Amino acid sequence: MLVRVQNAAGTNAERALIDWLRTWKDPDSPHGVATINCSLFHRDRLHQFDAVVWTPTSCVVIEAEALVARQDGVLEIPLNGQWTINGDPAAMEGRDRRTPLEKSREHTFALQSWLADRGLGQRAVHGLALVMPLRGAELQIKQAWSDPSFDVILGDDPGRLRHYFDSLAEQEKHLWTANDVAIAFRGLGILPYLPAPQELLNEGFLGPIDITLWHGGPNQAQAEAYAEELAQAEREAQKPVYAVAAPWYSPWKLYPRETRDMDFGRAFMRITLAVGMVIAFAWVLWFVISVVLTYGP
Repeated sequence: MLVRVQNAAGTNAERALIDWLRTWKDPDSPHGVATINCSLFHRDRLHQFDAVVWTPTSCVVIEAEALVARQDGVLEIPLNGQWTINGDPAAMEGRDRRTPLEKSREHTFALQSWLADRGLGQRAVHGLALVMPLRGAELQIKQAWSDPSFDVILGDDPGRLRHYFDSLAEQEKHLWTANDVAIAFRGLGILPYLPAPQELLNEGFLGPIDITLWHGGPNQAQAEAYAEELAQAEREAQKPVYAVAAPWYSPWKLYPRETRDMDFGRAFMRITLAVGMVIAFAWVLWFVISVVLTYGP
């Protein structure tokens, strides 16, 4: 998992989320790229995301919330209204009075609409609330309704978040390409945090790569190097199996053709050198034959 943090001075829940995501380095871990503390200005409104995680099969907007007081019991999540723990309001860390569900609805709808405006509307955006209780608190979640686009998990065990993404990967199919991620990063104004094409491909995002989407960012050179590697591999694949490489003194090496340019000077030098080499070879051959016929047995 590639982690890009736009603002490290976040809440305790966001810092814990960053630490968890950065441990996902083994081959069996969820793959993708996570952006922390990014924002989207859409339809005259600014939406601040705690985290957006792209995987090859999904896009998830995470609302990270931490409880500031120890509260044991059952966290009840109604379809509308305040979240409570055993009848008392859940003491969330953030100053926002909206519930994580209300924020998730607004954020996922905004991101989904924004993506649709850019031709990516067929990709589903999921919402996830990550609730971090204080250490030692005994808390359970009670959600009496079901919504396939929204889930709530407790942050008392890092394995819960990993299991969520593993389950999501089994349900979805490959939908996100490296170009899709690049388009999203450019539109969100976080191009400096866009990983190089090779990194996205290593995380499982599909190609091909449009290197122009990386232009203007810090990984432009890596994108162009990747394109050159592909072009070189294609040229190597098109070479005949038994092709003989021309030596350095070949007229076509010393005076190569220029693409989209007709240079008569180069052509003249190329032809003259080729004719000269043929004459020289013929003279050497004649000389050798003459020596053999004159002094031979």
